[in-house]
Amino acid sequence: MDAENFWQHFKVTHPAVTTNHHDTYAFGSTDEFADHLAHLVKIGQKTATTSALDLYEPDEPLPFVGEYNVILDAHDQPICVTQTKVTEVVAFDQVTREHAYHEGEDDRTLTMWRQEHRKFFEDAYRQMGQTFTEQIPCFCEVFERVD
Repeated sequence: MDAENFWQHFKVTHPAVTTNHHDTYAFGSTDEFADHLAHLVKIGQKTATTSALDLYEPDEPLPFVGEYNVILDAHDQPICVTQTKVTEVVAFDQVTREHAYHEGEDDRTLTMWRQEHRKFFEDAYRQMGQTFTEQIPCFCEVFERVD
């Protein structure tokens, strides 16, 4: 089933959902990572994510509280639906242990979160011709799997 049919089925089985707005995406920068992270969301271990605010396109909308998301695997197959519960912008070096834990990856520690996200953000900033620093604004999102 493609993502749009998955979303329509979700709406039928959740009649309280009256919006047609939803975002559809896969996590990660590789197929293997996308599948792994989608699985963590599906089993309820991953309930948060972080992106670099500077790397959003100027006209790209930011996630917002209440927004629904269809989470895809590496083959663009829908895995589940989440709903955004909290968003905040904090500096990279101010991301909390709690947020790192809710990201659900690796050993779920802040130390590992910083190590892995630093590598990812350094590469992404380099590709954009920018420089990563510990003070970059991070867009932190907490979500809940709803289907």
